[in-house]
Amino acid sequence: MLDLRFVRQNPQLVRDALARRGEAFDLEHFRQQEQTRKTLTERAESLRHERNETSKRIGEMKRAGVDASDAIEKAETARGALSAANAALDEFEREYHTSMLGWPNLPEADVPDGASDADNVEVGTFGVPRTFDWTPRDHVELGDTLGLEFERASKLSGSRFALLRGALARLNRALATFMLDVHVSEHGYEEVNVPVLVRRETLQGTGQLPKFEHDQFHVAGDEGMFLIPTSEVPLTSLYRGEILDLNRLPLKFVAHSLCFRREAGAYGKDTRGMIRMHQFEKVELVQIVAPQDSAEALHALTRHAEVVLERLELPYRKMALCAGDLGFSAARTFDLEVWLPSQNRYREISSCSNCHDFQARRMGCRIRTEPGKKGAISFPHTLNGSGVAIGRCLIAVMENFQDANGDIVIPDALRPYMGGAEKLVAEPSTKT
Repeated sequence: MLDLRFVRQNPQLVRDALARRGEAFDLEHFRQQEQTRKTLTERAESLRHERNETSKRIGEMKRAGVDASDAIEKAETARGALSAANAALDEFEREYHTSMLGWPNLPEADVPDGASDADNVEVGTFGVPRTFDWTPRDHVELGDTLGLEFERASKLSGSRFALLRGALARLNRALATFMLDVHVSEHGYEEVNVPVLVRRETLQGTGQLPKFEHDQFHVAGDEGMFLIPTSEVPLTSLYRGEILDLNRLPLKFVAHSLCFRREAGAYGKDTRGMIRMHQFEKVELVQIVAPQDSAEALHALTRHAEVVLERLELPYRKMALCAGDLGFSAARTFDLEVWLPSQNRYREISSCSNCHDFQARRMGCRIRTEPGKKGAISFPHTLNGSGVAIGRCLIAVMENFQDANGDIVIPDALRPYMGGAEKLVAEPSTKT
């Protein structure tokens, strides 16, 4: 949520910043709302003053033995008018608050201009895409003899689900464990096992609701519960509604979880294979930091995700997202895109964002910047990023480490997690 005081003081700046994202900000409507709020507030305050003054006069009249019936009647009228004025103000505030929840975050001033991913800026690369002596297979063809099944998954759950079996399932588990070990042991994150069901207000706090409700999976019979689209949601919300002492920061959390997305509006895109699924796995990184530290924290968090790809010897590039491609809650984002030989292109595998105080304001997560119960209160900055998406990482390993026989050479970093095995050997019988 944007700081309303800042918006009031800088409405033109806010309109221009949101325009960079391709978002309209109706300045005249905002001013009308502010005037309506002022009018309703002033009326409520005037009626409250009138009620108090009348009550004071009634007390004085009674003490003086004067008939106060007219004043009492007037006080009752004022009390009813005040109740109606307060109800009107409360209703307006609720509607206003809901409209504010639809405002996205402001991009940082030096975020590149642009309208879509075509305008993102490459800021770094790692590795050289492999040259093959044969036409490289995609992960679907490779998985056909390694334990990747879509038909049986579809029989169980419908489209956009996959089933992993045998050594391929173990490789998927190895990736998750490897990532967690790196982030916990080397990067200093605390591992958290999070719920995959959360309340509406939890999703609202991180920005998925109300604007993107159509992308979420509701729990049947309980519209207040949702399956998480990413463990960013519960991790970032751990201290929702709480006040943290500044000396507790930074907080760094990592979680491996199932994630669920309806992919509404994505039908027809990436329908082959595991690129875009309703259920997938991620290792997610979240940091809660002091505002002055968030710029440096974003580079550190992004680097933590890069280390995973480099240890796996996967070529990737780092992209600075333009203003028009930023996520709803992000003020700045770096995407990591891994090379997929079958597509002859880079595909996103991690998105690392600094959300400034946008999510903290929505969640009511605050920090005490001065000691003592009466010390100054402010909002921390929150950051998140995939460290990394496991399904897409599995795809990248399969395609980049395939041999001419359709076997998969296991990257050195994963072999300790695979019982020392050096290769996944294609077995046509895995589907039986």
